[in-house]
Order: sequence, then C-alpha cells, then structure tokens
Amino acid sequence: MALGDLPEYPWDLMAPYAARARAHPDGVVDLSIGSPVDSTPALIREALAAATDAHAYPQTVGTPALREAIVEWFDRRRGVPGLTVDNVLPTIGSKELVAFLPFMLGLGEGDAVVHPRAAYPTYAIGAALAGAEAVASDDPADWPANTRLVWLNSPGNPNGRVLDVSALRAAVERARELGAVVASDECYAELGWEAPWDAERIPSVLDPRVIGDDRRNIIAVYSLSKQSNLAGYRAAFVAGCRTVIGRLLTVRKHAGLMVPGPLQAAMVVALGDDGHVAEQRERYRARRGVLKPAIEAAGFRVDDSEAGLYLWATEGRDAWESIGRLADLGILAGPGVFYGDDNPQHVRLSLTATDERIAVAADRLRNFGDTL
Repeated sequence: MALGDLPEYPWDLMAPYAARARAHPDGVVDLSIGSPVDSTPALIREALAAATDAHAYPQTVGTPALREAIVEWFDRRRGVPGLTVDNVLPTIGSKELVAFLPFMLGLGEGDAVVHPRAAYPTYAIGAALAGAEAVASDDPADWPANTRLVWLNSPGNPNGRVLDVSALRAAVERARELGAVVASDECYAELGWEAPWDAERIPSVLDPRVIGDDRRNIIAVYSLSKQSNLAGYRAAFVAGCRTVIGRLLTVRKHAGLMVPGPLQAAMVVALGDDGHVAEQRERYRARRGVLKPAIEAAGFRVDDSEAGLYLWATEGRDAWESIGRLADLGILAGPGVFYGDDNPQHVRLSLTATDERIAVAADRLRNFGDTL
C-alpha cells in the first residue's frame, strides 16, 4: 500500500499566535513545544568530546558499554531486573522509533494501532505511515480484535497521567488476548510530582509486578532528552522482548539507522550518573511550583498533571480561544486539539522555560487573571 496524504504538521498552525506573543513588550514566554532550555551537563559534553575520533561506522546494536549501561539503568532506576544486552537497542531519539514502529513490525492495511485518547500525535502518524488504522482508546475492553500494536504513555504527554501497576497489567493482559505488541513510552518517568509519585517510582511496563517474568511482545521506550537535556543529541533506546528487539535490529541494520558513535559514548555517561538527573528534576519541580498556582489563579483548572513535563489546563472554553488569550499575554501554549479530538478545551503548558521566564509568565497570569 502506497503512503497516502498526511495531515499538515500541526505546529505550523501556531504561527499567528506566536507572532502575537512575540509582540508583547516584555518578550515571549514560550511554553509550547517543550524543548529543554537548560545546559547539557558538562560530564556528558566532555564524554562526547572525548569520543569525536569516530572514523569507523558505529554499531547499530550499540556498543557493549552502552548496552550494558542501559541494562544496568533499567535495573537501578526503573525496577526492571534480568535484562540482558540482547533485550536493549539504542535509537536516534524516540520520535523516529514511535513513527516507524508499526512499519518495522510489519503492520499494514487491516491492522489497528491503539493509542491513548489524549496522545502525542506521532502514534497516529506512525499508524498512517504503515497504512494501519489508529484507534484512540484508554479502555482495554474497547480495543478492537484487529489490534496489533498498543501504545501506552505513562506519564502521559500531554496530560501527565500515570498508569499504576494494575492499569499496566490490565493493558498487557488484554493485548496478549489480542496477540498485540505493547509499546510503553515512558520518557517522563523521572518526573513525578504528586502523591504517590512524588515518593514512589513510576512503574515501567517491564516491571515484574506487571508482567512477571514474561517479556513476550512487551517493550518500553525511553529518551534522555528531558532528564539529561539531550534533546539535541537524539539519544534514546528501547528495551524488552528479545524477539521484538531482534526484528527492530534487523530492520535498522538494513536501513542504516545508527546512533553516532560519539553520542553512544555520551549516553553511557548520562545513564551512569544520577546526580544531574536529580538536579534537573528539582529545576522542573520549582518551575511547576511557580506556574501551576498562577495558571489556576488566572481561572484555569489543571487536570491530571501528576507527573511529566506539562500542565494540562482548561478554562472551559475553546482551546484556540484560550491560546489566543494567552498569546495576548505573551505566553505560548499548545492547543489540546493537537493531542486528539477529545480535548477541544484544554491547553498544554510546558515547564521548559528558564526560571526567569516562568516567573514572568506567573506574574502576567496573576496580574491579568481577571481579563483572561
């Protein structure tokens, strides 16, 4: 089946609102895309620099050091023991994997790809690239019989919703009834804010409490973009079922999809150091502590948002109207309609702005709440 027409890139629709926000006399506060603004830690940059004599082709499967670092990290940080180097694979960021996973798994016409109702749009684009059908559903009982891939996202983008062990287990059990692969996008898992996730580890789909010792058709996707400020590096990985990982590796070898060697060296250092992750988490915690009460003071209700990098908010009116009203305050947010048809009145505000810009946004929201 030939690739059909794809929708326009949604963020292009934000251009007129961005122009309005940038016209603010005190400058724009961009809380829309969610691109990190803090520096990449020095120890990671130093590791990258030390590895720049990269005259040979990198290994698609990843260097032994990187694969071992991923295995150890899953055990230490995600509560997932027992992985081996054959259960993990580095990727060129996580978005390319999300977009091409249905294709790499051999899905096509007649197959369904399930994703959350409030969802990162690339899940549906990945289904379209493979010629499959995208189905938005949070209830495993509603997943159709032709489901071949289920995307979970916890903590969720855009809404910061966390799936606990019982919810993950229910999803896995239903997917196995259908013979579907489960792919869990977990890249915000270090960013838990509200109880119990401010004290407890956010569970992975690979957690033994979810799947026991059976990883069959279960994979977890992770990115270092947020926790290590490596968005520009395109540093991510996937772990889980050895058979699924093996298929992805074969496709990626044929396609020449390789994480550059210097980046693999930098990833080893990033995965081995928890200190910089804790520091970054505290930066986001502080920014959230400033922005959340301000957006609520301006008349918005914040829904979910118990973890992750965003506030999912509504003032009970059309999302585009809210986007325009915020833009007049010089604040850029993301409209909920970018994340599915069920979100016509929500906006997403990112915590990825400097402390100074977050403080400015909070002041504007508090001072002009009555006019919003």
